[in-house]
This record gives sequence, structure tokens and C-alpha cells, in this order.
Amino acid sequence: MPPNGDYLDIAFKRAAEKKTHVSFPQLVYPSLRDDGLRDPVQWLTGKAMDDGAEGLWRVHDGLYDLQSFLDIHPGGAEWLELTKGTDITEAFECHHLNPAVIKVLDKYYVRKAQTPRNSPFTFKDDGFYRSLKRAVWEELQKLPKRIHERSDRIIDGLFICFIATSALSCISKDYWIVMASYLVASLSLAWTTVAAHNYIHRKTNWRMYLFNLSMWSYRDFRVSHALSHHLYPNTLLDLEISGFEPFVFWLPLKNLFYGIFAIFIELASFGFLFPINFFKRLMLNFLRKDFFFNHYRWHDILGFLVPVWMWVVSGSSFYDAFIMWLWILCTGSFIFFNIGTNAAHHHPVLFRDGDEVDEITRDWGLHEVEAVMDRRDINNSFFKVMTFFGHHTLHHLFPTLDHAVLEHMYPILIEHCEKYKAKFRVTTQFDMVVQQIKLTTIKSPKLLEINK
Repeated sequence: MPPNGDYLDIAFKRAAEKKTHVSFPQLVYPSLRDDGLRDPVQWLTGKAMDDGAEGLWRVHDGLYDLQSFLDIHPGGAEWLELTKGTDITEAFECHHLNPAVIKVLDKYYVRKAQTPRNSPFTFKDDGFYRSLKRAVWEELQKLPKRIHERSDRIIDGLFICFIATSALSCISKDYWIVMASYLVASLSLAWTTVAAHNYIHRKTNWRMYLFNLSMWSYRDFRVSHALSHHLYPNTLLDLEISGFEPFVFWLPLKNLFYGIFAIFIELASFGFLFPINFFKRLMLNFLRKDFFFNHYRWHDILGFLVPVWMWVVSGSSFYDAFIMWLWILCTGSFIFFNIGTNAAHHHPVLFRDGDEVDEITRDWGLHEVEAVMDRRDINNSFFKVMTFFGHHTLHHLFPTLDHAVLEHMYPILIEHCEKYKAKFRVTTQFDMVVQQIKLTTIKSPKLLEINK
């Protein structure tokens, strides 16, 4: 509830002047949020401007120099390379479940930060998230070590299906076989990309590279999704919200006159977002100094190997193989983004603003639970979990855990939600589709409710 009747007017005025959040008026409006191409590198740059990390890595109120730790970081050097100069508190807390990791971090302590954290989220020892994390860590020790192989079999099967049907779409001369192969290849590409998301959150592994078959960079996705959306869902720091603006607004906005057209904009653009992300990244080579050397890697060419594979195997002309690949790519893009935007977040009740009772901070885990809507008709099948972003609440709370592990954590989650009065919500996939459309037409925020 707002502390006084003028709260919303003041908050909207500050937001319009880009001086603060609407949700958390004590915080700085994210630097560079509305500038340029709204790409992941720009998001990291803006975050570094606001985080007070002084070119180091910030965790809570401490500054750490992890440069010498990069090459021995169990999760891979890339996570630390990307986040240097920023506040990584939320990432540190949810990516590391083993309590022993704090002793490793302490070895690299430099000094105390000079400015308060520009984040509303807390991680108190007796709070919801840390209590839940301790219980999940204990439960993990009881699970089989090879439980993740269920996930591996699904993504491997999808990848093989995509490779086979993409080639068959060029090999066959029968119209119906070509059309069926094209549609199955498109669906397999979309599902492989979704399933690869399970691996992008974790330490470096070969399956995360399958994401790049979509011509989208998994490295960029680690920023826009794992470091932005996952840590700050449904807030101004969520790049998967700001990245669609000014065409689609999911955050409530006054005087939004074209919200009713958002669904048509989505349907018209989703089929082109895979190639658009590729070309947007390509443009940055001409707009940013040394962008290619700093942000391009060998795996960025993986998507181009698909039309080459189709051409070589089929014996058709490269032009024909390339055109078929474009059809598969764009159809796969349409499927992927329809799955993504209707997955778990774009529901009116999940976007809430205002202060939490008398506090201006809140437990990070409580925010994650209340920013997600799980779907019972997705969670009832592990294949659908892997291909439709299932077990989404637990995935947000513990992104580095394999999806095959998450289903074993529900009793612990429910117990802690009841204890801390967290609003764990479940609905259906159809309801998420309908509510996502409604969300784009909302002009005024809903206030956070008092937790009693």
C-alpha cells in the first residue's frame, strides 16, 4: 500500500522524468534503459553506471576483485567477464546454493562499497529465500546424480529431429513431405531453442550452444534473460520488458493509446525476431568500438552451418536450401516467441507497484514467486516442461538447477510459501494467452498488497 495518497502521482512524475522507478521510488531510474538499440551490452553498461561497483564485482555491500578467479570459476569465466563492474548480488545468491561458496568469495574481498545498493531486494538469513535455499540444498543431496539425463535425452532428440527434417525438406521432391518436414523442422528448432535455455543458466556446456542455431546469441541471452529478466522480472530492469518497447508495453503506462494493437504487432513481428536479433547484433559492430573483438565468439557462426548442411546433404542449389532455411528460421521464431511471451509472466496480477507495508525493500524470493504464474497443464508433462518453460517459479528461484530436479522441490516450496505467505499462483496456458493480451492495454499499476 502507498504511504500516502500522493504516492502514485509523485512516482509517475519521477518515472516520466526518468529519475526513479514507479515500483520503488527510492531507486535511480535505470541508466540507458530507453536509449539506442536496448541491447544486452548497453544494459550491462547502464547497470554499471548505477551499481557503485567501481569497476569490480559487487556482492551486497562488499567489492571483490575476481579477475584472478575467472579461469578457475566452476561456472565458467564468461559469467564473470560479462558482469565485471556491476552488482551481482542477486546472481550470486541464486546461482550458488552451496553455503561453502561464501568462503571462496571472502578471499577476493577488497573493500566496502561507498554507495547503497540500487536494488530493493534483500537476502536475510531468516527470510523466505535463504530459508528456502538451505532446505533445497539439503534435498539436493538426496537425489540421484544422473537425474539430469532425462533433460539431455529430450534436447538431444529435438536437435536430431531438427537436423534430419531440415535436410529432408530439401531432399524430398514430394510437396507434402516437404511441407511436413518444414513444419516439423520449424517446431523442432523452436523447441530446441527453448530446451537449450535449461543449459544456458548453468556452467559452460555444449548443449547451450544449440541455442545459437536460432541465429540468436546464447551469450546475449545470458544477459537479457539470465542476468536481467531472471533477477529483476517485471521491473524496469527487465530487458525482456524494455526490449519490446516502444512497440509493446507490458509495464503499465498512462495515456497508452495503441495498447489494443499490441497483439497484432506481436503476431506481425514474432516471425522475424530471430533474424532481427542477429542483424541488431551485427549493426553494433559499426556502432560500438571493438564490439566484434569483445563480444563475438566462434559459436556465433553455428546458425549459418544449418543452410550449408541442408545444401550439402540434399544436393539442391544453395539458393533453394537458403530460402528453405529462412522459412524454417522465421516459422521457428514465430513459435518460440509465442511460447515465451505466453509462458509465465505477462499476466495483470503479476505486475504490481507500490511499497511493501512500511518497508522500501522486500525479500528477493518473494518477488520472484509473485512475478511468476505457473501452468498446471504444462507442468503435468516433463516434455512440455522442457519445451514450454515449465516449473517456472522454481526455475526462477533456482535457475542453475536442471529442470529434472525442480519437480522434486515442490513440497519444500509449498511449505515455505505457506510459512512466509508467498503467493504461489497456478493457472492454465490458455489463461496466460488471454491475460497477456489484456496486460498490454493496462494503463495504471496495481499496488502491492500488505502481507499479513
